Amino acid sequence: MSEKSVRSEFVSLIKQRILVLDGAMGTMIQSLKLSEEGYRGARFDAWNREVRGNNDLLNLSRSDAVRDIHLAYFRAGADIVSTNTFSSTSIAQADYGMEGIAYELNQAGATLAREAAAQAQKEDGRRRFVAGALGPTNRTASISPDVANPGFRAITFDQLRTAYSEQARGLIDGGADLLLIETIFDTLNAKAAIFAISEICEERGLDIPVMISGTITDRSGRLLSGQTPGALWNSVQHANPVTIGFNCALGARELRAHIAELSRLADTFVCAYPNAGLPNEFGYYDESPAFMADLLGEFAEAGLVNVVGGCCGTTPEHIAAIAGDSFRQCRRAHQRHRLRQVPQADHCRRLRGWPFDRARAGGERRAGDRRQYGRRPARFRAGDNDLPEPDCRRTGHRTRSGDGRFIKICGDGGRPQVFARQVGRQFDFTQGGRAGLYRTCPHRASLWRGGRGDGIR
Repeated sequence: MSEKSVRSEFVSLIKQRILVLDGAMGTMIQSLKLSEEGYRGARFDAWNREVRGNNDLLNLSRSDAVRDIHLAYFRAGADIVSTNTFSSTSIAQADYGMEGIAYELNQAGATLAREAAAQAQKEDGRRRFVAGALGPTNRTASISPDVANPGFRAITFDQLRTAYSEQARGLIDGGADLLLIETIFDTLNAKAAIFAISEICEERGLDIPVMISGTITDRSGRLLSGQTPGALWNSVQHANPVTIGFNCALGARELRAHIAELSRLADTFVCAYPNAGLPNEFGYYDESPAFMADLLGEFAEAGLVNVVGGCCGTTPEHIAAIAGDSFRQCRRAHQRHRLRQVPQADHCRRLRGWPFDRARAGGERRAGDRRQYGRRPARFRAGDNDLPEPDCRRTGHRTRSGDGRFIKICGDGGRPQVFARQVGRQFDFTQGGRAGLYRTCPHRASLWRGGRGDGIR
């Protein structure tokens, strides 16, 4: 089947009902309780390093076990399974000295999932999809691993692009329908994967649907690299992903607010596959299949998601409960016209590092629009919690508030000024440095600038 028909078939199906993604591969592999010999198999019996824990190696050494896990999830009700290739990049496999077989791991992983999909589809006639999983690697491109050297990077963008390109080629050659860039904690890593996939698609003339899933690392509501859900979407929207969402780190209860925010912003389908709750003191997950299905059922009833599934701690029993509940909620939601519809894109300029993303008609523009410099003042609406970002890259650029809700960018000289209620807020300069607000009179506050550069971002 061509990639174009896969995309159209996937989109057609997801518009009709909520699709179900599989659960955790690692949880199921751990339940096998394999020894070091169990991981090695005959081919890697004499390997010079310990390989226990390298779950992706089982694609070659225990292919029967991996295929059976995929089939169990399909039979539980999953429409999509992700391949057992989360760590199958040359970067991650270097820990085991197996970077040379990265392509083979990915091709074999996709082939096993494809075989399980064919068998499940033959049993009940339902269309099944294989999503080639691309994990985040064990390196980060935008954060230094050395607190004493913040400018150091353990990996470069080009190294990530090369590794992801090799992985994506193996997954496509093995028969993956979709590519799933998942568990994103550093958006720059994800961009390297997106770029690698785009190069392959251009080279081969393909149109592979891409699913993107980030990870909120804690209750701050941000990725490890510091981005909010909206900022993540602004960063990857150009890739035109077929789904955007979150997985891992949090349970469904903790993830709901972030999924709701993404559902409001994203003009594509939304996917959520949380953990089975938060881990207990022993590292296990306690949420039962029925309890987790009830939480995700509320996601569906609220019209927040188009694809649901499970991550760490989930099993085929969880997916069976989620699938049954999701289909029931989908029918009820559809009857009330609450099945999530993709919002229309407004095509406004949005910045990935700034939470202010509201745009109105009638002449209001985002702060920082330099086309207004030296012309008539432009007005910008600011909420109570979101300040716009005036572009003060040229001296004499003034900001002044008339009623506390609007900011005017003027082209005449003078000190930038803002309404007094915003005293205490701080901004980052484009080139480093800080800016803050100080009070000049009871009804007005001025913006001071310091450090390198004079642009506020």
